[in-house]
Amino acid sequence: MNSDLLDAKADINETNKLNTGSFEYSSKLKILAYIALFTSPMFFSSNIVIGKMVSHLAPFTLAFLRWFFSALILLYLTRKHHTLMLSVTKHHWRLLLVLAFFSMFICGGIVYLGLQTTSATNGTLIYTLPPVLIIILERFWRQRPMKIRETIGIVIAFIGVGIIVSKASLQNLISINFTPGDLFFLLAAISWAFYSVGLRSKVLNELETLPLFALVAIFGTVLLLPFSVYEYFNGATMPSTSKDWWAISAIVVFASLLSFSVYQFGIKILGPTISGIFMYLLPPFGVAAAWYFLSETIYSFHIFGIITILVGIVLATFPSFSSKKSNKQR
Repeated sequence: MNSDLLDAKADINETNKLNTGSFEYSSKLKILAYIALFTSPMFFSSNIVIGKMVSHLAPFTLAFLRWFFSALILLYLTRKHHTLMLSVTKHHWRLLLVLAFFSMFICGGIVYLGLQTTSATNGTLIYTLPPVLIIILERFWRQRPMKIRETIGIVIAFIGVGIIVSKASLQNLISINFTPGDLFFLLAAISWAFYSVGLRSKVLNELETLPLFALVAIFGTVLLLPFSVYEYFNGATMPSTSKDWWAISAIVVFASLLSFSVYQFGIKILGPTISGIFMYLLPPFGVAAAWYFLSETIYSFHIFGIITILVGIVLATFPSFSSKKSNKQR
């Protein structure tokens, strides 16, 4: 075994210590994970906003370019981990392929396809489903116990989403019209839940956040390539203007590299259930993005809904702090 692989495994052992709480800075690492997860919906929401702006482009080509450039950047950033990454790929390529299918293919090309026939608001609303789906998967797949406080917090956060979408009107909520494209977002929401839970697989614990992200991005690029080629030869609209390429660049940086990195970091430290709860922040960040980039007006129901969501998130995630404190006192 060469020295690079030994060094990489030494870094992994230190990371595992952080995760198990045996390292004295583990509480600080958890706080950092919470801060990272708070920002992740902002980056994720940028994908929907920017994707809607360039919804005229071929959806799978847009997704392919997004992950192709992201994979190139990640490969460079993780060059010290390439030996270990090759080893993990050799033994667990099937799992990596499944994760790429759920995240880069379904939550990439399918989402962009959905944006051609649905609104960014509807897409954002449907994307708030993963927290509930993650809890269900964790409960039945890994027998994770469900805390009452978490349940109440999730319900409150979901109510906040409903307030924003319905403009604080029950009639508006009932009369929301869903287009066929919303079904693609529903599929993406389900896929994101499976991706979030699968990302915590024990066989991938030896990889740090960025190397794991790089491998999934590479597999995602490979999956998307044949569909992009098909679109090209069938006359689909390809990026050609500076606006198109600036949009793709923004998606690569904000909606891909930053969003996935901080989300995977949160899952590694706090787990998929707590990390998924922060997806409820998508509507508030989406509203803010619409106000800033599209000059849309922010109303009182937006503020009230955002506050409700924040209360729910704090309530749902608080037990992680309290349980950590009680463990130290024992």
